[in-house]
Amino acid sequence: MSFLTSTQIKQYKDNGYVAPVDALSKEEANEVRKELEFIEKKWPNELEGLGRNYVHLISPVFDKICYNSKILDAVESLIGKNILICGTTLFIKNPNEKGFVSFHQDAKYIGLEPHNWVTVWVAITDANEENGCMRMWAGSHKRDLQNHNQKFDENNLLTRGQTVENVPMNETKPVILKSGQMSLHHPTVVHGSGLNKSKDRRIGFVIQSYIGTNVDQVLGKMYVQQARGEDIFKYHEHVARANKLMSQRGIELRRKANNELSKIFYSGSDKIGKY
Repeated sequence: MSFLTSTQIKQYKDNGYVAPVDALSKEEANEVRKELEFIEKKWPNELEGLGRNYVHLISPVFDKICYNSKILDAVESLIGKNILICGTTLFIKNPNEKGFVSFHQDAKYIGLEPHNWVTVWVAITDANEENGCMRMWAGSHKRDLQNHNQKFDENNLLTRGQTVENVPMNETKPVILKSGQMSLHHPTVVHGSGLNKSKDRRIGFVIQSYIGTNVDQVLGKMYVQQARGEDIFKYHEHVARANKLMSQRGIELRRKANNELSKIFYSGSDKIGKY
Protein backbone atom coordinates (compact mmCIF):
# COMPACT_ATOMS: atom_id res chain seq x y z
CA MET A 1 0.00 0.00 0.00
CA SER A 2 1.23 3.48 -0.85
CA PHE A 3 -1.02 5.77 1.15
CA LEU A 4 0.38 9.20 1.91
CA THR A 5 2.10 9.69 5.25
CA SER A 6 0.76 12.11 7.85
CA THR A 7 3.62 14.46 6.91
CA GLN A 8 2.65 14.37 3.23
CA ILE A 9 -1.02 14.97 4.02
CA LYS A 10 -0.04 17.94 6.18
CA GLN A 11 2.06 19.32 3.29
CA TYR A 12 -0.98 19.04 1.03
CA LYS A 13 -3.25 20.75 3.55
CA ASP A 14 -0.74 23.52 4.32
CA ASN A 15 0.62 24.20 0.85
CA GLY A 16 -2.11 22.96 -1.52
CA TYR A 17 0.07 20.29 -3.07
CA VAL A 18 2.37 17.41 -2.24
CA ALA A 19 5.45 16.34 -4.22
CA PRO A 20 7.44 14.40 -5.15
CA VAL A 21 5.54 11.14 -4.72
CA ASP A 22 6.64 7.93 -6.43
CA ALA A 23 4.19 6.57 -9.02
CA LEU A 24 5.83 4.79 -11.98
CA SER A 25 9.26 3.25 -12.39
CA LYS A 26 11.58 4.94 -14.88
CA GLU A 27 11.08 1.95 -17.16
CA GLU A 28 7.31 2.37 -17.02
CA ALA A 29 7.64 6.08 -17.72
CA ASN A 30 9.85 5.33 -20.74
CA GLU A 31 7.21 2.90 -22.06
CA VAL A 32 4.62 5.65 -21.79
CA ARG A 33 6.82 8.02 -23.77
CA LYS A 34 7.28 5.34 -26.45
CA GLU A 35 3.50 4.91 -26.65
CA LEU A 36 2.99 8.66 -26.98
CA GLU A 37 5.59 9.03 -29.70
CA PHE A 38 4.26 5.96 -31.54
CA ILE A 39 0.80 7.59 -31.63
CA GLU A 40 2.32 10.86 -32.83
CA LYS A 41 4.16 9.07 -35.63
CA LYS A 42 1.36 6.76 -36.78
CA TRP A 43 -1.52 9.19 -36.30
CA PRO A 44 -0.14 12.71 -36.82
CA ASN A 45 -2.13 15.52 -35.17
CA GLU A 46 -4.09 13.13 -32.92
CA LEU A 47 -2.44 14.54 -29.81
CA GLU A 48 -2.57 18.21 -30.77
CA GLY A 49 -5.07 20.83 -29.65
CA LEU A 50 -8.13 19.17 -28.14
CA GLY A 51 -6.50 15.83 -28.97
CA ARG A 52 -4.23 16.16 -25.95
CA ASN A 53 -7.29 15.39 -23.80
CA TYR A 54 -8.69 11.96 -22.92
CA VAL A 55 -5.77 9.96 -24.34
CA HIS A 56 -6.61 7.30 -21.73
CA LEU A 57 -9.77 6.54 -23.74
CA ILE A 58 -7.78 5.58 -26.84
CA SER A 59 -4.67 3.95 -25.30
CA PRO A 60 -4.53 1.03 -22.85
CA VAL A 61 -1.05 2.22 -21.81
CA PHE A 62 -2.38 5.58 -20.61
CA ASP A 63 -5.49 3.91 -19.19
CA LYS A 64 -3.27 1.70 -17.04
CA ILE A 65 -1.65 4.73 -15.40
CA CYS A 66 -5.04 5.98 -14.24
CA TYR A 67 -5.57 2.72 -12.31
CA ASN A 68 -2.05 2.53 -10.90
CA SER A 69 -2.36 1.43 -7.27
CA LYS A 70 0.34 3.81 -5.99
CA ILE A 71 -1.47 6.75 -7.53
CA LEU A 72 -4.88 5.64 -6.29
CA ASP A 73 -3.58 5.03 -2.76
CA ALA A 74 -2.27 8.59 -2.65
CA VAL A 75 -5.51 9.97 -4.08
CA GLU A 76 -7.59 7.99 -1.57
CA SER A 77 -5.55 9.57 1.22
CA LEU A 78 -6.90 12.96 0.12
CA ILE A 79 -10.44 12.49 -1.21
CA GLY A 80 -11.61 9.16 0.18
CA LYS A 81 -12.17 5.69 -1.24
CA ASN A 82 -14.94 6.41 -3.77
CA ILE A 83 -12.91 7.66 -6.73
CA LEU A 84 -13.84 8.50 -10.33
CA ILE A 85 -11.46 9.22 -13.20
CA CYS A 86 -12.86 12.41 -14.67
CA GLY A 87 -10.40 13.23 -17.45
CA THR A 88 -6.78 13.33 -18.56
CA THR A 89 -4.56 15.84 -20.33
CA LEU A 90 -1.11 15.78 -21.89
CA PHE A 91 1.10 18.79 -21.23
CA ILE A 92 3.97 18.60 -23.72
CA LYS A 93 6.62 21.28 -24.07
CA ASN A 94 8.96 20.67 -26.95
CA PRO A 95 12.42 22.27 -27.04
CA ASN A 96 12.65 25.50 -29.03
CA GLU A 97 8.92 26.13 -28.68
CA LYS A 98 7.42 28.85 -26.51
CA GLY A 99 4.69 26.91 -24.71
CA PHE A 100 3.90 27.98 -21.16
CA VAL A 101 1.10 27.74 -18.63
CA SER A 102 -0.04 30.96 -16.97
CA PHE A 103 -0.74 31.06 -13.26
CA HIS A 104 -4.28 29.83 -12.67
CA GLN A 105 -6.59 27.76 -10.47
CA ASP A 106 -7.98 24.52 -11.91
CA ALA A 107 -11.35 25.00 -10.23
CA LYS A 108 -12.03 28.34 -11.95
CA TYR A 109 -13.57 27.03 -15.17
CA ILE A 110 -13.91 23.28 -14.73
CA GLY A 111 -17.34 23.18 -13.02
CA LEU A 112 -16.60 20.41 -10.51
CA GLU A 113 -18.27 21.06 -7.14
CA PRO A 114 -17.72 20.55 -4.26
CA HIS A 115 -13.93 20.65 -4.37
CA ASN A 116 -13.42 17.07 -3.20
CA TRP A 117 -11.06 16.33 -6.05
CA VAL A 118 -7.36 16.35 -6.82
CA THR A 119 -5.22 16.74 -9.91
CA VAL A 120 -2.35 14.28 -10.36
CA TRP A 121 0.58 15.38 -12.54
CA VAL A 122 2.75 12.41 -13.61
CA ALA A 123 6.22 13.20 -14.97
CA ILE A 124 6.86 11.09 -18.06
CA THR A 125 10.18 12.89 -18.47
CA ASP A 126 12.09 14.72 -15.74
CA ALA A 127 10.47 18.05 -14.86
CA ASN A 128 12.79 20.75 -13.55
CA GLU A 129 13.34 24.49 -13.66
CA GLU A 130 15.28 24.31 -16.93
CA ASN A 131 12.51 22.58 -18.86
CA GLY A 132 9.57 24.45 -17.38
CA CYS A 133 8.31 22.50 -14.39
CA MET A 134 5.22 23.66 -12.53
CA ARG A 135 5.50 26.32 -9.86
CA MET A 136 3.02 26.38 -6.98
CA TRP A 137 1.96 29.40 -4.95
CA ALA A 138 2.04 27.58 -1.64
CA GLY A 139 -0.98 28.24 0.57
CA SER A 140 -2.99 30.03 -2.13
CA HIS A 141 -5.62 27.28 -2.04
CA LYS A 142 -6.88 28.68 1.27
CA ARG A 143 -8.30 31.73 -0.50
CA ASP A 144 -11.45 31.95 -2.58
CA LEU A 145 -11.33 31.60 -6.35
CA GLN A 146 -9.46 34.59 -7.72
CA ASN A 147 -10.09 36.81 -10.71
CA HIS A 148 -8.59 35.45 -13.94
CA ASN A 149 -7.90 37.54 -17.02
CA GLN A 150 -8.66 35.70 -20.26
CA LYS A 151 -5.70 36.44 -22.50
CA PHE A 152 -5.88 33.70 -25.16
CA ASP A 153 -2.08 33.97 -25.58
CA GLU A 154 -0.87 32.11 -28.66
CA ASN A 155 1.62 29.97 -26.74
CA ASN A 156 -0.42 29.44 -23.59
CA LEU A 157 -1.32 25.77 -23.10
CA LEU A 158 -4.53 26.70 -21.26
CA THR A 159 -7.92 26.99 -22.95
CA ARG A 160 -8.56 30.69 -22.42
CA GLY A 161 -5.06 31.76 -21.42
CA GLN A 162 -6.64 32.28 -18.00
CA THR A 163 -4.26 34.22 -15.78
CA VAL A 164 -4.11 35.23 -12.14
CA GLU A 165 -2.21 38.51 -12.17
CA ASN A 166 0.46 39.71 -9.74
CA VAL A 167 1.46 36.32 -8.39
CA PRO A 168 4.46 36.89 -6.05
CA MET A 169 7.15 34.75 -7.68
CA ASN A 170 9.21 34.70 -4.50
CA GLU A 171 6.35 32.83 -2.82
CA THR A 172 6.10 30.19 -5.57
CA LYS A 173 8.04 26.96 -5.41
CA PRO A 174 9.23 24.72 -8.26
CA VAL A 175 7.77 21.22 -8.40
CA ILE A 176 10.82 19.20 -9.42
CA LEU A 177 10.05 15.62 -10.43
CA LYS A 178 12.04 12.71 -11.78
CA SER A 179 10.42 10.69 -14.55
CA GLY A 180 7.83 8.43 -12.95
CA GLN A 181 7.21 10.71 -9.98
CA MET A 182 4.04 12.71 -9.47
CA SER A 183 2.63 15.71 -7.72
CA LEU A 184 -0.91 16.02 -6.37
CA HIS A 185 -2.49 19.45 -6.15
CA HIS A 186 -5.66 21.01 -4.79
CA PRO A 187 -8.33 22.46 -7.13
CA THR A 188 -7.79 26.01 -5.91
CA VAL A 189 -4.00 26.26 -5.55
CA VAL A 190 -2.52 28.86 -7.91
CA HIS A 191 0.09 27.33 -10.21
CA GLY A 192 1.74 27.74 -13.61
CA SER A 193 4.89 26.89 -15.54
CA GLY A 194 7.44 28.55 -17.77
CA LEU A 195 9.31 27.79 -20.98
CA ASN A 196 11.24 24.65 -21.78
CA LYS A 197 14.83 25.83 -22.24
CA SER A 198 16.33 22.34 -22.40
CA LYS A 199 17.16 20.20 -25.44
CA ASP A 200 14.58 17.50 -24.74
CA ARG A 201 10.81 17.37 -24.48
CA ARG A 202 9.10 17.94 -21.16
CA ILE A 203 6.13 15.57 -20.98
CA GLY A 204 3.52 15.46 -18.25
CA PHE A 205 0.49 13.18 -18.17
CA VAL A 206 -2.15 14.75 -15.98
CA ILE A 207 -5.17 13.01 -14.52
CA GLN A 208 -7.41 16.04 -14.32
CA SER A 209 -8.93 14.99 -12.23
CA TYR A 210 -9.69 12.26 -9.74
CA ILE A 211 -12.99 13.24 -8.17
CA GLY A 212 -14.98 11.94 -5.25
CA THR A 213 -18.29 10.41 -6.33
CA ASN A 214 -20.05 13.24 -4.44
CA VAL A 215 -18.65 15.78 -6.93
CA ASP A 216 -21.09 17.05 -9.57
CA GLN A 217 -20.41 18.80 -12.88
CA VAL A 218 -22.38 22.04 -12.66
CA LEU A 219 -21.46 23.36 -16.11
CA GLY A 220 -21.98 20.32 -18.33
CA LYS A 221 -21.52 16.61 -18.81
CA MET A 222 -18.55 14.39 -17.97
CA TYR A 223 -17.62 10.86 -19.01
CA VAL A 224 -16.07 9.01 -16.07
CA GLN A 225 -14.71 5.65 -15.01
CA GLN A 226 -14.85 4.05 -11.57
CA ALA A 227 -11.34 3.77 -10.19
CA ARG A 228 -12.25 2.67 -6.67
CA GLY A 229 -15.24 2.25 -4.40
CA GLU A 230 -18.80 2.80 -5.56
CA ASP A 231 -20.83 5.63 -7.04
CA ILE A 232 -24.14 6.09 -5.25
CA PHE A 233 -24.65 9.60 -6.64
CA LYS A 234 -24.67 8.74 -10.37
CA TYR A 235 -23.97 12.32 -11.47
CA HIS A 236 -21.92 11.32 -14.51
CA GLU A 237 -21.94 8.90 -17.43
CA HIS A 238 -19.75 5.86 -16.77
CA VAL A 239 -17.82 4.47 -19.77
CA ALA A 240 -15.69 1.41 -20.50
CA ARG A 241 -11.89 1.32 -20.32
CA ALA A 242 -9.69 1.36 -23.42
CA ASN A 243 -8.97 -2.20 -24.57
CA LYS A 244 -7.17 -1.46 -27.84
CA LEU A 245 -5.04 1.37 -29.16
CA MET A 246 -7.09 3.75 -31.32
CA SER A 247 -10.17 1.54 -31.46
CA GLN A 248 -13.19 3.04 -33.21
CA ARG A 249 -15.12 2.88 -29.95
CA GLY A 250 -12.37 4.76 -28.13
CA ILE A 251 -12.00 7.38 -30.86
CA GLU A 252 -15.74 8.08 -30.91
CA LEU A 253 -15.93 8.23 -27.13
CA ARG A 254 -13.01 10.64 -26.95
CA ARG A 255 -14.66 12.85 -29.58
CA LYS A 256 -17.86 13.03 -27.53
CA ALA A 257 -15.94 13.68 -24.31
CA ASN A 258 -13.93 16.48 -25.91
CA ASN A 259 -17.06 18.10 -27.33
CA GLU A 260 -18.58 18.19 -23.86
CA LEU A 261 -15.33 19.40 -22.30
CA SER A 262 -15.14 22.32 -24.73
CA LYS A 263 -18.64 23.40 -23.73
CA ILE A 264 -17.54 23.35 -20.08
CA PHE A 265 -14.22 25.14 -20.52
CA TYR A 266 -15.69 27.84 -22.75
CA SER A 267 -18.93 28.32 -20.84
CA GLY A 268 -19.75 32.03 -20.89
CA SER A 269 -16.93 32.86 -23.33
CA ASP A 270 -17.47 34.35 -26.78
CA LYS A 271 -14.02 33.27 -27.93
CA ILE A 272 -12.52 29.80 -28.44
CA GLY A 273 -8.83 28.87 -28.06
CA LYS A 274 -6.98 25.98 -29.67
CA TYR A 275 -7.24 23.79 -26.55
